[in-house]
Amino acid sequence: MGAGDAVTSVGGCEKSDYSSGLHIEELERALSGDAPPRLIDIREDHEWERGHIPGAIHVGRGILERDIGRITPDRDAEIVLYCGGGYRSALAARSLQEMGYRKVYSLFEGWSGWKRAGKPIAK
Repeated sequence: MGAGDAVTSVGGCEKSDYSSGLHIEELERALSGDAPPRLIDIREDHEWERGHIPGAIHVGRGILERDIGRITPDRDAEIVLYCGGGYRSALAARSLQEMGYRKVYSLFEGWSGWKRAGKPIAK
C-alpha cells in the first residue's frame, strides 16, 4: 500500500483505498463475509425484472433518498448500490453520503459487469 492508502472493511473484508466503489471480486468477498453489506439494486423496475444479483433488494433510483431511512435507518450500515453500468449508483452513493450515510459504496462495473463476469443471476 502507498502512503496515501487506507484500509477499510466492507462486509468484514478489507478494501485498501479511499474510493467509494467496489469491484465485483470485492463485492463477492463482502457478500460471503460474516457481516454482508445491504445490497441495493437501483435500476428501473423493468431492468430488475430481467434479473439481478442474488440477495439484492430493489429500490428504484427515483425513490432511493425518500425510502432509505425506512430500508436502512442505521447511517453506519454498510450499503452497496448498483445500477446498469455504475454511473447512476455512483451518483446515488454520493447522495446518500451527503445525507449522512458513512459506508456507502457503488459497484464500479454495475449489473453489466456482473453478467459479463458470469456471476449468478436471480429473477
